[in-house]
Amino acid sequence: MALRGRFEEEIKVLLSKLTDLCNFADKALNRSITALEQYDVDAALEIMDDDAKADLLYEEINDQAIILIAKQQPVATDLRKIIMTIKIATDIERIADFAENIAKSTIRLGKKPDGMMDAFIKIKKMQEISSEMLMDSLKAFIDEDIHLAKQVADKDDEVDHLYSQTIQELFQLNQQGAGNISEIIQLLFTCRSLERTADHITNIAEDVFYLVKGKHYDLNE
Repeated sequence: MALRGRFEEEIKVLLSKLTDLCNFADKALNRSITALEQYDVDAALEIMDDDAKADLLYEEINDQAIILIAKQQPVATDLRKIIMTIKIATDIERIADFAENIAKSTIRLGKKPDGMMDAFIKIKKMQEISSEMLMDSLKAFIDEDIHLAKQVADKDDEVDHLYSQTIQELFQLNQQGAGNISEIIQLLFTCRSLERTADHITNIAEDVFYLVKGKHYDLNE
């Protein structure tokens, strides 16, 4: 196989591992919110145990990327793609950590909170938007599609809006004495994890712009 063909095959393997990590993080985030909604402690514990799989995938991506750089000595766009793969893997691994944090909040709740249905609906919506953003950001990176990347970044505003609404509702519940403060705190932590998830996905969208344009853009402005 020609040198270029071998390089492209190794890039495909690297991106396949990145896709595996992305799918894992997306599933973990979905599972964590479902466990929270259902106050499923067993599911939350499984999510915590499974986080080691994300760490392993992340390490494999980093190791393979470093070997690829050393062996092939890529330049220009090829080098940027490998470096951005490492950076994106870092953001996705962090999202898997947020899923684990939400699972921990489920366990710390002590019981399923009452009277917080509106907050749970918004939390679920934040997760659904984040999930769509995550998968679209990966597609944008693989396809080098800056238009899709921009759409991903724009959706961060939706998550931010839901985040603001939800924390306001939770603070109002606390002021009214309508909920246990420890329960409200855990839901606030969950909201923060989802808001940060969307921020990390926006970072991925920015990486797509850097890959294609060769310069950094702040899409959070």
